[in-house]
Amino acid sequence: MRIILIGFMSSGKSTIGKRLAHKMNMDFIDIDEAIECKYKMSISNFFDLFGENKFRELERIILLESFEHDNTIISTGGGTPCFFDNMQLINKHGISVYLKLHPNSIISRLLLTKKQRPLLKNLAADELADYVNLQLINRSFFYQQARFTYEVENKKPNDIYLLLKQSFEENGMIFPVNQQ
Repeated sequence: MRIILIGFMSSGKSTIGKRLAHKMNMDFIDIDEAIECKYKMSISNFFDLFGENKFRELERIILLESFEHDNTIISTGGGTPCFFDNMQLINKHGISVYLKLHPNSIISRLLLTKKQRPLLKNLAADELADYVNLQLINRSFFYQQARFTYEVENKKPNDIYLLLKQSFEENGMIFPVNQQ
């Protein structure tokens, strides 16, 4: 089983994914971390050297490689579902979960980390807000294709775990139980 977390940058995919994986006794793959590890450079440096198009190609390769792992929670990059046929592949190879966060919360989080994010590093605060709102509109088509959507505003990873468990049960699915 694969549970694949999607959502805008800073929506909590990596943090929640790591905690879910631990709680559910599953492996964890962060697509961005896997890219940095494989190519021995930060995402920001990769963008600077090769551009977004090349990054999206490599992101897709890592996504496809992640499907070779079972019993895994996969945290995608914010744009991963929105390129090529990635969202269809995500739904084909796993259970997709959209972690939805209010735009103002995303903006607040990004203001603290935007230097580390290649698509944001040259934006002023007001431009950041416009960018986030526009991207959320553009990406909503893809995000809304997720099997499950959870509002994550003011929620802890355990809250997401309980929502996921409930969703599995309501849909007649077997929920992975921690064997520890």
